[in-house]
Amino acid sequence: MRISTIWRLGIKELWGLARNPALLALIVWAFTVQIYAAATVMPETLNRAPISIVDEDGSALSSRIASAFYPPQFNPPQLISLSQMNRRMDAGVDTFALVIPSGFQRDVLAGSAPAIQLNIDATRMTQAFTGAGYIQAIVSGEVEEFVQHYRSAPAAPVELVLRPRFNPGLDANWYGAMMEVVNNVSLLSVILAGAFLIRERERGTIEHLLVMPVAPTEIMIAKMWPTALVVFVAALVAIAVVIRTWLAIPVAGSLWLLMLGLALQLFATTSLGILLATLAGSMPQFGLLLMLVLLYPSGGPRLAVK
Repeated sequence: MRISTIWRLGIKELWGLARNPALLALIVWAFTVQIYAAATVMPETLNRAPISIVDEDGSALSSRIASAFYPPQFNPPQLISLSQMNRRMDAGVDTFALVIPSGFQRDVLAGSAPAIQLNIDATRMTQAFTGAGYIQAIVSGEVEEFVQHYRSAPAAPVELVLRPRFNPGLDANWYGAMMEVVNNVSLLSVILAGAFLIRERERGTIEHLLVMPVAPTEIMIAKMWPTALVVFVAALVAIAVVIRTWLAIPVAGSLWLLMLGLALQLFATTSLGILLATLAGSMPQFGLLLMLVLLYPSGGPRLAVK
């Protein structure tokens, strides 16, 4: 194996990538706009949802329920009147509006089952379905603790206290940005490595390489290291510029250790791209194999990483 041969063949691939505007646009899009979109779109979990409370009871129990909603799941609740509720929800100010009726605490202590009205802005689908479960659990927990206090029920012997270390606010945007970087590294490294090899086959130049005094191992490594270099640099720029500067998201831990793990991952994914390109005869076939290997079994690269 000659390093000079691998170097020259790899430089040829870099020049070919520089002349391919579609692949360049894909790399730029994946490590800029797509990361920003993944970090700023509405997350799957509830995060700082606006909620208002109509407290017609004015009791200790209703005040306890109102104080149970706090970040990061909810914004601090706004105490409003019943006449303001519909106007605020129509304007999109509130996603949830909780109405506590008059005499709620009295009915709870009497052993009856009073109802609390929860109004939801269903146009925000993800937060609407998730938030309803959160609110029901919070209200039920507060009422249960309130009733147990008056009935002198024994408290639990052990209380679990959770303290998130690297993301104290449980901000889902922090996770989304870094996960998107990992997803794009996995996906683009496979695509670029396979595209380099399939392009040689479609143009008929792979036979020229095979009859030259070049070993197959040299050809494979020459396809792998340009891909790894391009994706590695793009990921590093995305972390330094897009995540840390543009989105102002802190990256906890050692960046050098992250880059080492990224290099090991690139070795595996570029090898996978070469394998799929060897089995496929054209780019459409390569795309189908890519869907079967990466996308279909796991429901998408994001779910595979999680």
